[in-house]
Amino acid sequence: MIKKVSVVGAGTMGNGIAHVFAQNNFIVNLIDISPEKLESALRNISKNLDRQIAKDIITEEVKKNSLTNISTFTSIKNGIAGADIVVEAVTENPELKLKIFKEIDEHAPAAAILATNTSSISITKIASVTKRPEKVIGMHFMNPVPVMKLVEIINGFLTEPAVTQMVTELSKQLGKVPCVVSDYPGFIANKILMPMINEAISSLYEGIAGVEEIDTIMKLGMAHPMGPLQLADFIGLDVCLSILKVLFEGFGNPKYAPCPLLINMVTAGKLGVKTGEGFYVYKPGDKNLIVSKQFAK
Repeated sequence: MIKKVSVVGAGTMGNGIAHVFAQNNFIVNLIDISPEKLESALRNISKNLDRQIAKDIITEEVKKNSLTNISTFTSIKNGIAGADIVVEAVTENPELKLKIFKEIDEHAPAAAILATNTSSISITKIASVTKRPEKVIGMHFMNPVPVMKLVEIINGFLTEPAVTQMVTELSKQLGKVPCVVSDYPGFIANKILMPMINEAISSLYEGIAGVEEIDTIMKLGMAHPMGPLQLADFIGLDVCLSILKVLFEGFGNPKYAPCPLLINMVTAGKLGVKTGEGFYVYKPGDKNLIVSKQFAK
């Protein structure tokens, strides 16, 4: 039975994952090399719990217990001691993930499951740097984690069925809906989503329509809650580019080639919400867009 969870990485996804585990009465160790990121993560978790209180989703007591369930560490070795499962949630960088998984594998209890929140990188490749590939699995949460119901569970080539079953049941305990998929570039969520986003960017690049027109057509015509360009800003244009590169390299198909406009925007540091400007301009610290950017046709 899984009772103690270690989450490696205290960014947006990491603190969201720590939040949902803690809220569901798991003991959580949140790990990051940056004390400042850990402090920021705890503040964000507290704010998100307050939002749930305001919507009558949880009580003040649940918030108090949730925060009590979380401990912070700056050392992987110390933070994963006694863990039943370790969930890695660092930035979508293959070299960094492989390095961290080697360290996790070295110090995690022998029986511990090692999960990664990667949105596109091969689970089999990540598992190959460990001595327990049968216990490595993908556990891809959606952003924002406390709100989104889906968990995409990805089996590596050697993942044991018993591990898949445990992680599936664990996801249900978190109030999530697990969907099990196979380990191929982009899995299912991003294999379908990223080409759509890339096509929207290409349509803008080719001058077929403007930012707001593209997003409005997809929202009103296809019943999407958010247009693809606004969604790209929310995800992070650098993350979109990284995933498209994984798809392009993995399948060798030109349909996954990133649009030149996306490449240029990432190179220029216009990454979306997190930098205050992407396809839209944002207020500092606010995900609500102000106005769409104008792009030359």
